[in-house]
Amino acid sequence: MTALAEAPQKTAGVPPRTKFKRNWDKRLAFIATHAIGIALGVIFMLPILFVFLTAVMKSDQAMTASLWPSEWHFENFVKVFQKAPLLEYFGNSLLYSALATAGALLSAIPAAYALAKLKWRGQNLFFMLTVAAMLLPPQVTVVPLYDLWVRMGLTGTLVPLIVPYFFFDAFSIFLLRQFFLTIPKDYLEAAKIDGCNEFQAMYRVLIPMAKPGIAATAMFCFLFTWNDYFGPLLYTGENQDHWPLSLAIASFRGMHHVEWNMTMAATALIMAPVIVLFVFAQKSFVKGITFTGVKG
Repeated sequence: MTALAEAPQKTAGVPPRTKFKRNWDKRLAFIATHAIGIALGVIFMLPILFVFLTAVMKSDQAMTASLWPSEWHFENFVKVFQKAPLLEYFGNSLLYSALATAGALLSAIPAAYALAKLKWRGQNLFFMLTVAAMLLPPQVTVVPLYDLWVRMGLTGTLVPLIVPYFFFDAFSIFLLRQFFLTIPKDYLEAAKIDGCNEFQAMYRVLIPMAKPGIAATAMFCFLFTWNDYFGPLLYTGENQDHWPLSLAIASFRGMHHVEWNMTMAATALIMAPVIVLFVFAQKSFVKGITFTGVKG
């Protein structure tokens, strides 16, 4: 008790210069420990900062040697909507990404459950085919798939981009399978003893426990489809009404190639939803990535 009582008095008697030196030493130690992370953070933040600063510049200052705006023009973010129907393109991107993500999860969760928790003939072969599908470049299957959608009369719409995710997405299956392997089988066996079948055990036990892995998979799929350019260019390039933002921003840059401030303003608006999504889902995303691949 005496030592505890004397501790505050010793701290209180420390000179201000000594306190400052101790705090400074702690800051230096923190910087030295996290130097690589801080450097990478600065590197990744510089392009975002450049986009924002260019977006609020005057048209004649953008893309010049001057990196800091001489005048701040926040109205550029409003003018962008007057130059192009960005709200319509935003709706197309949101529809594409949301439905594709939902389809990927609906098809990947049962397949990953079967690969991780069930024993059946051909299981290893199917898993090897899933990994091989991840390594297969999408351009290899473009010609037959495009011919199929042309024969069905669905080119010029978002259907050819969304429907395949409801049947097979190799990366989502692989990622969820690796996360499901980290969940002990004892929980599923206890559910089956209580009378659950395989579907009920998956739906009531496995899925609630695998929320971080499912969130990480959903975010990967959403980011990929949100930024996808090749698919929309191939299937919706002929119909401007179905363009997503990724395709619209490229044409916007072509139409207004001199107005780089407007192009950067549109780019900043496109990045905003993804950044907000990551900020709110960061905890589940990091947890899902951390536990994925522990077993298997």
